[in-house]
Amino acid sequence: MSELLKYERECLMEGYHYIAGVDEVGRGCLFGDVIAAAVIMPEGVIIEGVNDSKKLSEKKREQLYDQIMEQALAVGVGYVDAATIDEINIKQAARLAMKIALQQLSVSPDYILVDAEKVDLDIPQRSIIKGDANSHSIAAASIIAKVTRDRLCVGEWEEQYPGYGIAGHKGYATKVHRAQIIAQGITPLHRKSFLGNLLLEQPTLF
Repeated sequence: MSELLKYERECLMEGYHYIAGVDEVGRGCLFGDVIAAAVIMPEGVIIEGVNDSKKLSEKKREQLYDQIMEQALAVGVGYVDAATIDEINIKQAARLAMKIALQQLSVSPDYILVDAEKVDLDIPQRSIIKGDANSHSIAAASIIAKVTRDRLCVGEWEEQYPGYGIAGHKGYATKVHRAQIIAQGITPLHRKSFLGNLLLEQPTLF
C-alpha cells in the first residue's frame, strides 16, 4: 500500500505540501458530462483499499467515497457537458474538467499529480501513466469522480431520460444503449460527435 504514496513522498521531499491528485471519468461515454475530481490528502495519510476506481466494486467505491470525503484536506469536482465536448473535443473537455476540479479546491495545491494528462494551470505538475493505479491521490480522485458520475446516471439523468438504460450502462456505448438511441433518438445530453453513423440511422426526437 505504501507504494501508492511514492510520488506524493517525492513531492514532499521537494518541499511541496498540498499535493492534489486529479483524474476524470466518462471520457468514452456517448452520453452525459465528463467529470473530474481533485483530491488533496493530509501528508502521509493512506486509506486502506483506495485503488483505481475501475478495479473496485460499486459498494466498495461508495464506502471509500465517504472515507475520502471525511479525511481529505480538500476535494473539488469539475463538470463539462455534452455540448461543450462536441464543441472542443473530448481531450480538451477532460482537461477542462480537471482544471475546474482543481479550481474548486478549498486549499490551493502547490503540486498536481495527473493521470496521463496535462492541466492548463501554472502549478508544477507530473503526468503519471496509469496514475490511478500508482498514486494514492489520483486513485482517490478517480473514486470521487466515478461515484459522482454514477450517482448522476442512476439518479438525475435516468429520471430525466427514462428508457435509455442510463442507470445500467452509465452512458457507455453498449448494444442496449445504441439500440435505444436508434429507437428513440438522441437527447440533449448525448454527445453528437461520438455518435457517427448512428445519427444516420435514426431521427432526432428532441
